[in-house]
Amino acid sequence: MTSTEPQAPVTPQVPTQEEHLEALGRYQWGWADSDAAGAAAQRGLNEDVVRHISGAKSESDWMLQRRLKGLKLFQRKPMPTWGAELDEIDFDNIKYFVRSTEQQAQSWEDLPEDIKNTYDKLGIPEAEKARLVAGVAAQYESEVVYHKINEELERQGVIFLDTDTALREHPELFEEYFGTVIPTGDNKFAALNTAVWSGGSFIYVPKGVHVEIPLQAYFRINTENMGQFERTLIIVDEDAYVHYVEGCTAPIYKSDSLHSAVVEIVVKKGGR
Repeated sequence: MTSTEPQAPVTPQVPTQEEHLEALGRYQWGWADSDAAGAAAQRGLNEDVVRHISGAKSESDWMLQRRLKGLKLFQRKPMPTWGAELDEIDFDNIKYFVRSTEQQAQSWEDLPEDIKNTYDKLGIPEAEKARLVAGVAAQYESEVVYHKINEELERQGVIFLDTDTALREHPELFEEYFGTVIPTGDNKFAALNTAVWSGGSFIYVPKGVHVEIPLQAYFRINTENMGQFERTLIIVDEDAYVHYVEGCTAPIYKSDSLHSAVVEIVVKKGGR
């Protein structure tokens, strides 16, 4: 008969302040552009802010009501106890909606110069030009400013849109699946996202269609104290396949920004 000594629990290594600073020094994407739209944006969250976001997008009443329900749940729910310590977030200091352009650009060249330069630095246009991706979405602040999908995929019935456009153009499909994976009341941050979501990707892949080359979305925060709340909904029908990649960056500021997205993925039988 043998016995073993009880093993002491493993304590996770917490980075020191010096290690944090060293990591920030290696961060390549910390620049900020001019910020007229962000400077004028309102701070704090209340019912008027939610109604403003919905009205700016000319949304249907069912989405406004879903947003208002999310706001009430957000105000009631406690901070989650799982994951990182988040109690220091000052929700009253966050800017919840920043619209940097009036409409989506039809090409990279049509973007405002500072936004275009940012995406050039990040290499996003090059991925599209080199055909490394079958579709690309670029969100700057609260809304998608550029979006493109391969025409052959469109002919096969693939839908790849920013989420705001998908709500307008495919309302029945959108309403059927929105909030079915992560309900509004799942947690405080799910409720917050439901109340103030803006932008994100909407993908529908029809039965049997395979999207082998990735669809890519990129999210950029520029404004200090900005909250980015994209909502992504991916629906993969039976025996279909899609490869989706997303990334995000933000400047380095002395005060906090907040990125609180929701991604819902619905995969039907045989889909991947």
